[in-house]
Amino acid sequence: TPARFLFNAGKTPKSWNKKILNDEHFKVLKYTQKSSNIFRTTDIKGGIAITYYDNSKKFDPIITFSSFEELNSIRKKVVNYEEFENIKSIIDIQSKFNLEELYKDYPEYRKIIGSGGKDKRLRQIIMERLPEIFKENEEKESYKILGLIKKKRAYRYIKKKYIEDNEVIHKYKVFVPAANGSGAIGEVLSTPLIGEPLIGEPLIGNTQTFISFGRFDTRYEAEAMLKYLKTKFCRTLLGTLKITQGNNKETWTNVPIQDFTENSDIDWSQSIPEIDQQLYKKYNLSKDEIDFIEEKVQEMK
Repeated sequence: TPARFLFNAGKTPKSWNKKILNDEHFKVLKYTQKSSNIFRTTDIKGGIAITYYDNSKKFDPIITFSSFEELNSIRKKVVNYEEFENIKSIIDIQSKFNLEELYKDYPEYRKIIGSGGKDKRLRQIIMERLPEIFKENEEKESYKILGLIKKKRAYRYIKKKYIEDNEVIHKYKVFVPAANGSGAIGEVLSTPLIGEPLIGEPLIGNTQTFISFGRFDTRYEAEAMLKYLKTKFCRTLLGTLKITQGNNKETWTNVPIQDFTENSDIDWSQSIPEIDQQLYKKYNLSKDEIDFIEEKVQEMK
């Protein structure tokens, strides 16, 4: 079968995924991330699994599936860490329209905006579709929006009254592409066109092409967050659940949040490789586990 459900991804119900992954009669006999290894002309995102179910036998429940033994042991150490809290609480998605204000000035946009004019989300190509309000030059009382123009990363300005006010847009944060790569372990968080993660300053929002991390008061915290996202440690934990292009919130479930202030137990002034070493020590990773990360995960500068 397609293997996405093993990572609690895909279109199967989450309740069913959880039930199967906790079933002591269920076992994975073989998994391959590249579907073409089994079916030569196919590309099934998330790979292929050969599974076995036997009512008369009991196996160790999978709970969280990994094709690498080291990856599973790393995940267990991290999520069982006494102060573990995942990073999902500081992840936000796209900015949203204030449709009431927008339609006062542009009632014709009801026919352009999705869901019969009810979709508040700044979709991926919205800046191209509505050039009258997304402008190249800054105006008074405007927000700066990060999105795509002709499939390349770009900024445009929009009047504040057309965007829903929220905490995120007024704080420092880090923008990350909402999709990248193929889901292979150790990928970098960047794409050729959209580029690498970057810091978003106050009064900057984003379209659906990006997700954001943090609602920080200081640039120092945002810079620390950016370094953390580039560590091999962080992207290893992301790799326990990210098996397709998508960087949705659920794929970050096993990534621990950190204190990104100057009072942190991690010295964020150090280089990314040095921060990795601090994180390995903090979560008591073994030499074999560290060697696995260093070998499998690509470096980000």
